[in-house]
Amino acid sequence: MAQSPPGSGRTSVWKSISITLTDDIAQGRYRPGDKLPSEAQLAARFGVNRHTVRRALAAMADQGLVHARRGAGVFVAAAPTDYPIGKRVRFHQNIARGGQAPTKQILMLETRIASASEAEALHLEPGALVHVYDGLSLADGQPIALFQSIFSAQALPDLLTALAQMQSVTAALKSCGVEDYTRAETRITAKLATATQALHLRISEGAPILRTTGVNIDTEGRPVEFGRTWFAGDRVTLTVDGLEG
Repeated sequence: MAQSPPGSGRTSVWKSISITLTDDIAQGRYRPGDKLPSEAQLAARFGVNRHTVRRALAAMADQGLVHARRGAGVFVAAAPTDYPIGKRVRFHQNIARGGQAPTKQILMLETRIASASEAEALHLEPGALVHVYDGLSLADGQPIALFQSIFSAQALPDLLTALAQMQSVTAALKSCGVEDYTRAETRITAKLATATQALHLRISEGAPILRTTGVNIDTEGRPVEFGRTWFAGDRVTLTVDGLEG
């Protein structure tokens, strides 16, 4: 009977490193969002070359345990955030419901001429002016989505000032007389991150993202907001909440 080659029953060095680092994460030594030591530091820790460390990290990335950010390093992956999509889509409520701290960053506020698709969604005449709010949504300080919200400048002349002060669409609309609004429709499409999107979301260019487009209406059924959102695919799970009111 043929004997197994010497060492055939041993765990590969790269696999042993992967197991050790996975245990470090499980024990809380590295938490979601933490940056792991560099390849050079890990190579010194385990007494191996950087190629072996790289293979171990690649195996962990395949399992969804870590992810690399170009030029920044390797980070522990966070569990995806559930994000309900239904009649009432409220960023702060959705994130807080999952036990995380929601924040937003304003990237740009401007007034410009509406594109054809924006005018159609908001029931505006061609050439009408719109207010545009570009921003970044974060959960516990980690970027999860880029968004663009568009509103009629004629119907809501003071909205940009309110958005700059409040950074909340719901609060800003309420201050401008829109007491309540609900989602009329949402479309979800899979995309690949552009270089600019990847930079903001701290993901790799070409990484999977989910794009939603939606229209919010007031209590009279008039469109008040046309929105586009680009979610980091590995950080968010979009859920449908049954469309209840």
